[in-house]
Amino acid sequence: MGLFSRHRNDEGFFELLTDIANNLIEGTAYLSKLVQAPAAQRENLRNQLHAVENECDDLTHEYLNKVNQSFVTPLDRDDMSSLAYLLDDCMDLTDEAGALIVLYQVNDLPADLLKQVEILEKCAKVTAEAMPHLQDLRNLRSYWVEINRIENQGDQIYMRAFVRHRQPHSRPDPAHQIKRPHPASRRRGGRL
Repeated sequence: MGLFSRHRNDEGFFELLTDIANNLIEGTAYLSKLVQAPAAQRENLRNQLHAVENECDDLTHEYLNKVNQSFVTPLDRDDMSSLAYLLDDCMDLTDEAGALIVLYQVNDLPADLLKQVEILEKCAKVTAEAMPHLQDLRNLRSYWVEINRIENQGDQIYMRAFVRHRQPHSRPDPAHQIKRPHPASRRRGGRL
């Protein structure tokens, strides 16, 4: 092989991405257990969820170090880094959701929240299944179509819950409103 060969050296990049995505499956499973558990059991589950988030951070750091130390990466370096950051952001937000439920001592969780967590679990599974297919970039269409379908289900659940929550006859407590800001207001500034 010559100096400028077209051979791609994958060096475990896709295995690490799959590990990060598998952590997301584990994290959403803990969030599911947390939202279904009695309030007294939630703090322990939140701690387990946070441990998974820390493991995800470690895997993400390992992956990003590998990307940054490689002269040639199997895909565009910025795309590979962005994907790892986005997977880590999903895990961070999953962890944050669990932390807020425990912090605010929310006892009765709406049924729509349980449905949304189910949606997150489905998305995490499909995402993890797709990661190994990044090696050859074939057969990915079915994964993104499925993610889009699941996302649309989540959007419908969210919109119905949002409308129910904001209906004039319900007049929720203002303190309750502060606890549940609109998700679109959250912006992510920093990275690892």
